[in-house]
Amino acid sequence: MVQFQLESNSLFGLFKASASQNTVAMKLYSGVVAQARQPYFYTDLAVPDTPDGRYDMIMIHAFLLLHRLKQDLPNTEEISQAVFDIMFEDMDKSLREMGAGDVGIGRRIKEMAKGFYGRIAAYEDGLNRDDDSLNLALQRNVYRQSIAEDDQVRALSSYMRREAANLSNQPIEALLTGKLFFAERSK
Repeated sequence: MVQFQLESNSLFGLFKASASQNTVAMKLYSGVVAQARQPYFYTDLAVPDTPDGRYDMIMIHAFLLLHRLKQDLPNTEEISQAVFDIMFEDMDKSLREMGAGDVGIGRRIKEMAKGFYGRIAAYEDGLNRDDDSLNLALQRNVYRQSIAEDDQVRALSSYMRREAANLSNQPIEALLTGKLFFAERSK
């Protein structure tokens, strides 16, 4: 498992990456967020349309992107870290916009990062197995505060497997310029 560093200051590691890496990372992260906001997940797959549900969908898509980038380590280590940094800077900003106080923000971001590390391990394990591990990980994380039909959980699991395959076929050169394409959901 690739371990990312969560910086202790409010801007995480944004100044460690070059301007061009930050631009690429922002494009990639914007693609992750745009895909995570697709209504299909919330209407057809019963992902809760709540801050937690939206967080989980961003985490799934960030995982899928980082899973792909991991295939080309060490060439992608810096861009992966930049995506991670931008993602948690966005989480920090979102918490502040929702009215969370400055005192608790750092703790909450660290909890979110810890949750992301757990999801990475569970989703990675689930993708590598042919059993219900991925479905169980999705039930524990995405559907932890809601009720979803088994076919909805299986559909999200199948979606993740398709997207992992889709992303693995995308040339690393394109990804390193910020070109990220998710497949059509209707497959």
